[in-house]
Amino acid sequence: MKNTTAMADYELRHIEALRKNLAGCTVLLKKDGSFPLESPCTLAAYGSGVRRTIKGGTGSGEVNSRYSVSIEEGLQDAGFTLTGADWHTGYEQVRKNAHKAFLAQLKKDAKAAKLNYIIYGMGKVMPEPEYDLPLDAEGDAAIYVVSRISGEGNDRAPLKGDIRLTDSEVRDILALDKKFSRFMLVLNVGGVVDLSPVMSVRNILLLSQLGVETGSALADILLGKANPSGKLTTTWAAFENYPAMPDFEDMNETRYREGIYVGYRYFDTFGKKALFPFGYGLSYTEFRLGSPEVEVNGAQVTVRTTVENIGTVAGRQVAQVYLSKPAVKLDEPKQELCAFAKTRELAPGETQTLTCSFALPEMAAYDAGTAAYLLEAGDYLVRVGVSSAETVPAAVLHLEKTVTTLQVKNVLGSTDFTDLAHPAAPIRRPENVPVLELDAAALSGAVVAYDRPEEILPEVDALSKEDAALLLIGDFDPNAKGFASMIGTAGRHVCGAAGESCDRVKDFPPMIMADGPAGLRLAKEYFEDAKGKHAVGNASMPDSITEMLSGPMKWVMSLIGGSGKPKRGCEIKTQYCTAIPIGTALAQSFDTEFVQQCGDIVGEEMERFGVHLWLAPALNIHRSIRCGRNFEYYSEDPLVSGKMAAAMTRGVQAHKGCGTTIKHYAANNKEYNRTRNNSIVSERAMREIYLKGFGICVRESQPKAVMTSYNLLNGTHTAEHRGLIMDILRAEFGYEGIVMTDWVTPMTGDARSAHRDSQAQYVAAAGGDLFMPGNKGDYDNLLQGIDSGAVTLEQVKINASRMARMARTLTQA
Repeated sequence: MKNTTAMADYELRHIEALRKNLAGCTVLLKKDGSFPLESPCTLAAYGSGVRRTIKGGTGSGEVNSRYSVSIEEGLQDAGFTLTGADWHTGYEQVRKNAHKAFLAQLKKDAKAAKLNYIIYGMGKVMPEPEYDLPLDAEGDAAIYVVSRISGEGNDRAPLKGDIRLTDSEVRDILALDKKFSRFMLVLNVGGVVDLSPVMSVRNILLLSQLGVETGSALADILLGKANPSGKLTTTWAAFENYPAMPDFEDMNETRYREGIYVGYRYFDTFGKKALFPFGYGLSYTEFRLGSPEVEVNGAQVTVRTTVENIGTVAGRQVAQVYLSKPAVKLDEPKQELCAFAKTRELAPGETQTLTCSFALPEMAAYDAGTAAYLLEAGDYLVRVGVSSAETVPAAVLHLEKTVTTLQVKNVLGSTDFTDLAHPAAPIRRPENVPVLELDAAALSGAVVAYDRPEEILPEVDALSKEDAALLLIGDFDPNAKGFASMIGTAGRHVCGAAGESCDRVKDFPPMIMADGPAGLRLAKEYFEDAKGKHAVGNASMPDSITEMLSGPMKWVMSLIGGSGKPKRGCEIKTQYCTAIPIGTALAQSFDTEFVQQCGDIVGEEMERFGVHLWLAPALNIHRSIRCGRNFEYYSEDPLVSGKMAAAMTRGVQAHKGCGTTIKHYAANNKEYNRTRNNSIVSERAMREIYLKGFGICVRESQPKAVMTSYNLLNGTHTAEHRGLIMDILRAEFGYEGIVMTDWVTPMTGDARSAHRDSQAQYVAAAGGDLFMPGNKGDYDNLLQGIDSGAVTLEQVKINASRMARMARTLTQA
C-alpha cells in the first residue's frame, strides 16, 4: 500500500506522469456498452489477481519499488465497496497448499537433474490451482481478474493454469457473465492466454502489468476517468492455431522452420483465425478514419488520414499502415506493418489528421541467393486501418524494375531445412485507388564496406597485455567462488547493481550497470561502512528468488550478496525505483512519446543513483507465446520493437552519463537451456525479423551498449559471432557503442547440453568488448587466448579502446 507522505519528490512526479498514461497501454478486447460505471459502487471482485495483482514479471524485469497498488487496494482507494472476501480467504488456503507442494516438487526435480535448486527454479512459476469456491457475493457489477506471471529462466506451457485457463476459471467467468448485467473479465497478464472457452463474455480488458499503479489504473478505467487506447502487438489466438514448433523444448537445437512467417505474417498469409488480431483494440468511444492520401517523394512514402471521434467520450486512436509486396523471386507475407501514428485525446466530434511515413527500402526483402535487399518489380499495395484485419486500400505503388536497395554479404551460417513458404498471391489493383509510379534510381542503395578502420587509443596501446585484458572482463574478486563468483561484484559502487566494468586499471573508470527493463533494479535499502555499501538484509534480491528460500538459506544468500545487518546508529539509505509498465504493455500504447517519457523517468533515476548503463530495453521478437520472457519484449513485429526501443533509448540518453543496453542480440526467443541452446535460423529470417528491430533502434538512437544473447546462432555463440557483431551491427547498422555479453556465469549451464558456454577469448576475437559479469576464470581464459593466438593482442586493444571511450563518455559527462 502506498504512503505518499513518505515518498521523495522524484517518486511522486514519476508516478503521476505514469498514472495519467497507463490506460493507453491497456487493450479493450470486447465491450457491450455497460462500462464505464457512473460512480464507485458495490463490486463483486473475484479472481487471484484482485489481491495478488502482478505489476511485472520475474528475473531481470523485477523492480524494487517502494510499493505497488493491488487491484483490491486501487478499487477501495477509488471508493468501491468490494464483496467476495470469503472467496479470497478460501482461495488463499488452496493456493498456499498448492505452492507448498510445488516447491517440494521443484527441489526433487532439481536434485534429479543434478542442478542447483535456485538456478533450476529460476523463472519457474506455479500454475494457477483448481478450486471449488462459491460465487455468492452480490454487487452492482462484477469483475474476475485472471493473473499470470512468467519470467527469466523458464518458459510457459500450454497447460491449464498457464497459457490455458483452468476449469475453475472458465466455470466462474462464464457464471459471473451470466449472473451480472455488468461484468468485466480483466486480464492481469504479461503474455497471451488462450481465451477460446470464454469468448462469449461481453466485456474483456487486457489490463496487462503496469508497474506500481496497476490497481489504480483499473479503477480509473472502470470509472471512465481513463479510456483504454492500446492495440495488441501480439496476435491472440487459440494455442493450436499458432505455427507448429515441434522442437521449441529441445535442449540443444531450435529450428526456426517458419522463417519469416511470424505472428500476423503467418495468420494473415495462411488464413489462420485469430481470436484477436495484431493491432486490434477497442475504446469506450468510436472513431472513423477518413479516406487516406498517399504521396511518394523519392524513397519516402507519406500517408495521411483523418481520425474523427464519432462517439460520446474522449479517446485516442491508432492509425496503422500496412504494405503488401509483389512476390516474384521471393515469397512474401500478405502484408507487413510499415508505419503507425496515434492521435492526441480527441473530444467527441473532434478530428485530427495523422501523418505516417516510411522509407520504402526499409521494407525490402532479403535474397540470400544474391546477399542483397531487394524491392522486386511490380505493384505494392498500401493499406490503412486500425488493425491487421481491418484496413482499406490507399494506393498502389508501381515499380517498373527490380531494385537492389543494399548489397551486403551472407554472414550468419546455414540451416539444415528449408523455410516455410507460401504460394505467391497476385496483388490486384483495387478500383478507385491511385497508382503512383516509383523512381527506381531513388531506391537503389549502396554496397556495404566491411573493412572499417579500428582505432587503438594511445593510452590503451601503452597498457600491458594483462591490464588491457582486464578492461574486457567485468570487475571481479579473484578469490570469489561458487555463488559469489556468479553474482560478481554487483554493488561495489551502487548497491544492488547487476555488475560493473573493471575498476582495477589506473585512469580507466568503471561503468555501473543495473538491470531492467521495467525500471531500475537496485537494493531498496542499504548502508555504508568501512568495507563499502551493503544491502539491508535481502533488499537487493528479487522476490521470486526469496520466496524459494528457507530462513537459513535467505541468511546465507544475504551474506554472499554482500548484504547484512547495519550496526546501531548506521544511517539507512534508500534507492526506491519506479516500476514502469512491462515492455509488451508499453508497446501496446503505440505511443513513442510516452515510451520516451518512461525512458526519461529511468534516466533521471539512473542519474540520481549513479548508474551508467541500464541493461534494457529488451526487444526480442514474440516468436512463440511460450517464451517466458515475452513480457519484457515489445512485439511479434520488428518495426514496433525497433521504434519502441529507440524511443526508450532517447529518453534515457537525454540524461548525462546514462545509456541503454539493448538486448538480447539475437534470436533469443525461449528460455529453456538458454545459455547453450542453438537457434537455427535462415539468413533471410534473421535479417527481416530478428535483427531488423535492432537496426532500427541503432540508426534512430545509437544506444551506448548492445548485449549479445546467451544462445548460439547456427552453431556459433552470438557473443562469439563476428558476423553478427562486426559485419551486421557495426558495418551495416553503423553501431558506435560497446558490445557486452549477457551474464555468463558458473553453475547456470545444464551439463546435459551438447553445447558449451561462450568463452572470453572467442568473444574478444569476435569484436565483443566486455565479458560479464566476469570472474578470474574468464580473465585467465582471455589471457590464454592471447598467448595461443585465438585472439590477437591488437584486437584486445581495439576492444579495450572502445571500452575506454565509452567509460569516459559516461563517467565524465
